[in-house]
Amino acid sequence: MDNERFHLTLWTGDRPVMHGWWGQLPTAEKKYLRWVGERGSRPGARITLTDEADGGRVLKSWPDDGR
Repeated sequence: MDNERFHLTLWTGDRPVMHGWWGQLPTAEKKYLRWVGERGSRPGARITLTDEADGGRVLKSWPDDGR
């Protein structure tokens, strides 16, 4: 198992300020929802969950950018 397959990033403006990596999608999705609730109100916050095994494909993005 790839323990760094699912990558979560908190951006403020155009720079990443926090990262997390998980090997299982259900865990990464729970963390994503937690980050949105805890950190989503920061000015300029954007949170992305990507699948690094799929070329960095964005699975979820907050605020929703239509993906």
